[in-house]
Amino acid sequence: MHDVTRPDGGARCLYSGTPEYPIYADRIAAAPGLPRRMPVVMVHGGCHTGACYLATPDGREGWAGQFARAGHDVYAVDWPGHGRSPACADLPRLPTQAIAAAIRVLVEAIGPAVLLVHSASGPMAWWIAETAPHAVAAVIGIAPGGPANILPVLPDDPAAVAKLRDDASLGCPVLMPEDRPVVVDMAFIQAFWANAPRFPAQAVAAYAQGIVAESARLFNERFNIGGRGLAIADPANLTMPKLIVTGDHDPRHPRAVDAATAAYLGAEYIWLPDRGIHGNGHMMMIENNSHAIAALLIDWLHTNGL
Repeated sequence: MHDVTRPDGGARCLYSGTPEYPIYADRIAAAPGLPRRMPVVMVHGGCHTGACYLATPDGREGWAGQFARAGHDVYAVDWPGHGRSPACADLPRLPTQAIAAAIRVLVEAIGPAVLLVHSASGPMAWWIAETAPHAVAAVIGIAPGGPANILPVLPDDPAAVAKLRDDASLGCPVLMPEDRPVVVDMAFIQAFWANAPRFPAQAVAAYAQGIVAESARLFNERFNIGGRGLAIADPANLTMPKLIVTGDHDPRHPRAVDAATAAYLGAEYIWLPDRGIHGNGHMMMIENNSHAIAALLIDWLHTNGL
């Protein structure tokens, strides 16, 4: 792992990952004068970058700063070929496990650490936690994908998968051709990511400007097309504290699905309305009550001594 310290002594640029798939991360140092807590590695989901944890599109502080002010060093990662990580010549076929392996290098270098993951990085977290348990102190999954073990195997047939596109129990699956990157349009963004009452509607255009091209293979593996999703060997191997959190306006993450993922993995589960928090969708880290949700997560960490 190589780092570059800024002249002002603030966040550092970190370069880590595997030789084939290097990654970039921002490090936001814990606020001075506080008890030192467990470092937190924040990992974005598909078509995003680590910027979703640094600031919200309507100009508010992101989760990274809030966690740092609670005593945690924070590492906001860009997947290989995303954001400021080096370009990936084979981006359309970039596999989930290759991304996870690159992130695992960083986690092992700084761990033990908390993995905070979102959406398509969920399967990566379960795999990293199983293959490098010494480096993972806890996992927080924000509307996370489950391991392929509990996902139905979908047919490797575009027409058949297209008929399932509105099936929320399957995550509204899509099958993408792997000869080109996935580029989503505004209709997709508004349907799945910027749809919730808590999303800052005035900042949708700014948010959309930060959406990046994605691996088609990652999309297909996320929905376990042809049974090729990222699986784990045994959920009993994930002995660290685990938390899964879901909002009530996430079209791809119904309560029953994420609760089943939590049950399979032995994780605690929070359905936000049960905590009096309503109106959140898939992008809760940038929605207009993001600070309240971060406070909930930080409280869970500190309650667990992390």
